[in-house]
Parts: sequence; C-alpha cells; structure tokens
Amino acid sequence: VSEEEDEIQQLQKALLDYLDENTETDASLVFSRKFYIAQWFRDTTMETEKAIKSQKDEDSSEGTHHAKDVETTGQIMHRAESRKTFLRSIIKTTPSQFSTLKMNSDTVDYEDACLIVRYLASMRPFAQSFDIYLTQ
Repeated sequence: VSEEEDEIQQLQKALLDYLDENTETDASLVFSRKFYIAQWFRDTTMETEKAIKSQKDEDSSEGTHHAKDVETTGQIMHRAESRKTFLRSIIKTTPSQFSTLKMNSDTVDYEDACLIVRYLASMRPFAQSFDIYLTQ
C-alpha cells in the first residue's frame, strides 16, 4: 500500500507540474490545478470519515474483529494524514516555487497527462462502482 501511495502522489505531482508548466498558454489550467488539489483533499477527508464511521459501526456490532479493524483504520488514518500533508505543501507553494519542486515534468506531455488523469479518475469511488450503477 505504501508503494501505491507513493505512486499516486508522484502521479498527482506530475500532473500538477504539467498544469503549472502550461498555465501561460491556457489560463483555465490554473483553475484545473486548484480543482484537482481541492478534490484530492476532499477525497482524503471523506476516506478518513468513512474509516471512522466503519470503526464505530464495528464497535457497536461486534467486538471480536475489533483489533483488526483498529489496525486497518489506523493505517487509513496515517495514509490520509500523509496525503493531506502532501497536498498542504503543494497548496502553500506559489507557482514560482512549485516549478523548483518539479520531479519529472520534462517527461510529462499532453498524452501522458491524459493517461494520468484517467488513472487517477479510475481510483475514485464512482468510477469503481459504475458497473453496479449500470447493471441496476
């Protein structure tokens, strides 16, 4: 899971690098960059709230699986905090500072950015449950 987290954060950072790099040619990319940051922060917050809610539901219904659920909830909370810390650091940087933090922006072009967006969108709950909605 930690490798996957690093991968997701690297993809998010690469996408933000691409958006920041091309804001001079398309002003709407400034909005897109802010939207993605806000959406990822919201997703992280919602994931944390769901973990807390599921822990409370398990506490009230069963006590036997409590230790396993607490460990899982703790991992989710830790992962969420690391994501939030990453996103806060991105929010606090100005565009000029952000360009100095770039990792692999030279290798990300328009097609790569589209693939990154598709991959990150596929990780969202709606995309994962679309087949359920379609069959219903």
